[in-house]
Amino acid sequence: MRELFLKRRQDFHNRCLKYLKYVLNDHFVLVLLFLVGFLLYQYSQLLEHFPSNSLGISLVLTLLVLGMLPLGSIATFLEAADQVFLLAKEEELVSWIRRAANHTFILWGLLQVAVLLILYPIFVVLGWSIVTFSLLVLALLAVKYVLIQLKVKRFISNGRLDWREVIVAEQRRQQSILKFFALFTTVKGISSFVKRRPYLDKVTRLVTKRRSQTWHNLYLRAFLRSGDYLGLTLRLVLLGLLALFFVNLDWLAVGLAFLFTYLLAFQLLALYRHYDYQYLTELFPLGNRLKKANLLVFLRRLIYLVALVQIACAGNLKKAALLLFLNVILVELYLRSKVKKMID
Repeated sequence: MRELFLKRRQDFHNRCLKYLKYVLNDHFVLVLLFLVGFLLYQYSQLLEHFPSNSLGISLVLTLLVLGMLPLGSIATFLEAADQVFLLAKEEELVSWIRRAANHTFILWGLLQVAVLLILYPIFVVLGWSIVTFSLLVLALLAVKYVLIQLKVKRFISNGRLDWREVIVAEQRRQQSILKFFALFTTVKGISSFVKRRPYLDKVTRLVTKRRSQTWHNLYLRAFLRSGDYLGLTLRLVLLGLLALFFVNLDWLAVGLAFLFTYLLAFQLLALYRHYDYQYLTELFPLGNRLKKANLLVFLRRLIYLVALVQIACAGNLKKAALLLFLNVILVELYLRSKVKKMID
């Protein structure tokens, strides 16, 4: 049984490594190097010119420390078919989940300690002694262990395994990892769900129901009601706005904001294949040319709307002009070329 799940773990890790080479490409690594360098410089400047009123710093530090505590999902690697074929091995599976919980505690506990060590200079400036800091680290590790054990209790009750809870939790864990890689490349095996969101129905009325806009209407509904696209858009737009607000270097702030917009545009190209499983769409008396044209129109409107929000929050004319220029290049050159090259 142990060999089976170790093989599943290795297979999933190999799958992630295959996608990782698309994440750590030359351009992204270069951006990361600049970003890390900028953060280290800002960190050193903060320590050298620490504000006299440290209430804001203490509040952010508290939120960051508390935010690390719930992180860490138990990697069980159970699959839906296991509740049938491995039912007789339930006791061994319970033991495996407990070992997986300990592995999760060690991994995320070490990451938590590493982050606290990076933040240690701030604690020193705030007047913390090494003894007090060590006690804080140990206390946070104890809380993390308790939280992970509470997650185990959701899976195991009175020595019995809650198959549905474990399998759903593992699917969500793997999907969250794969969705990160999907920001950079096409990833197989990502599932989606549909949520009505009635409060957004008024948005769907903005596009007239004409034959020439059939696919535009479908793309808009997929964007608003799919569990992936709308949430991804809101997160990436928020990250772009945070970069514009808090990064002092104009070129770096604009570069980060544009990077998030580019990732959004690249990910939304998947809308073209969103209805492939709906075979009735093959009966539409419409050509693929209209499908591509509607996708380009939808993406153009969305990206320009995002650009408008970023320009409004840019803070100065130079950043606004640069954002406008980059987004025009993204839409009129990159997206137009990518949509044109799509193969049916």
